[in-house]
Amino acid sequence: MPQMIRVGLCQYESVAGDLAGNLAKVERGLAWADRERVAVVAFPECFLTGYPDTAQRARADAFAVDSPQAMKLLDLSSRFEATAIVGFNETRGAELHNTAVVIHKGHLLGRYSKCTAYQAFHTQGREFPVFERDGVTFGVIICSDGGFIEPARILAAKGAKIVFAPHFNYIGAKGLIDHFQKVRSDHIARAVENHIHFIRANNVVLGAKDPAIERYEGVGYGDSYIVDPGGELVVRSRRGVECELFADLDVSGEDRAWGVGRSLFSHREFGKYLEEAAKQTK
Repeated sequence: MPQMIRVGLCQYESVAGDLAGNLAKVERGLAWADRERVAVVAFPECFLTGYPDTAQRARADAFAVDSPQAMKLLDLSSRFEATAIVGFNETRGAELHNTAVVIHKGHLLGRYSKCTAYQAFHTQGREFPVFERDGVTFGVIICSDGGFIEPARILAAKGAKIVFAPHFNYIGAKGLIDHFQKVRSDHIARAVENHIHFIRANNVVLGAKDPAIERYEGVGYGDSYIVDPGGELVVRSRRGVECELFADLDVSGEDRAWGVGRSLFSHREFGKYLEEAAKQTK
């Protein structure tokens, strides 16, 4: 029997330093999700704070999960039915994390911090929680995490049928097409190898420049989508615009290749050989 869940994403632009404006867009997205009866909706990476590329500016707008800023987000979510995945630069003691919280009806269900953060000022996350909505287990990774095998595999091993991947892309024009192709290929691979639905919720930059990015010029093009376990794009966004997407997913199918699933079989059978090969690599 099919096990259906409706999930969605909001491809929006966020503005660094404009918490009120970014919260208003979360409200807009949650209102849309409730109108469309979306159970879980994802917003882009670092959505509440923006994603500056310098430590000073990133820390200026960062906040903790128990801060007044976070309470505003929880209070906002209490008025809606959808479970939301919302990102921000999170202070945790002296550390700064690139974090996405999972919230529902005013409650913080948990958080995930990016495990392949390439900004030197971010601390790497090393916890991989899973969550549940309407009997469906899901997990969260962030942006570049989807370019590596293990993060999505860990969530799938914990029972996740859906992996949400908030993104913030601001890509230099010279490498734009290569980035576009490689990222899609990564996400299709993660979906197929783990027999999951993979959801990319990317940002978009509507102006000529993101003023919070100081070290290079780029393009925030969007290209959000949902990939099914067979590697097909179920839905995808237009590029260069703000928009919302949803899809009804059937998560009843099981990956029973070799009795455990192809990705887990690969790890079980070949993991020790990979470790041996890694030891030989200088």
